[in-house]
Amino acid sequence: MAKVLVAEDESDIRMLTSYCLRYGGFEVVEAADGLEAVTLAERERPDVILLDVRMPNMDGLTACKMIKANPQLANIPIAFISALGQDAEIESGREAGAVAYILKPYEPDKLIALMREIIAEHGKR
Repeated sequence: MAKVLVAEDESDIRMLTSYCLRYGGFEVVEAADGLEAVTLAERERPDVILLDVRMPNMDGLTACKMIKANPQLANIPIAFISALGQDAEIESGREAGAVAYILKPYEPDKLIALMREIIAEHGKR
């Protein structure tokens, strides 16, 4: 079973996202901010990381850069999830190392399909 780390500061969205992914057959690890996401990525070694862009303590872009700078974590694919769809933000995410960007609100089936696609393309850890 593939493992997805979900980092989202809004607990209801984090819970809904995790539920959707579990329904899709994924194991899910949850983080409430970017700092916790970095710590959990080091400990859990997920197959995919799904980061909210805007979070307290450490935003998703900074967390992505930190994860990508760690040689033991650099090959884990990262996707961003955000309520904003601004081109500059999407480009910043790609520059930080993200492989995908999904907008909230998302359709659960599309989120599950995206996670499967990322794992198929980048491999399971």
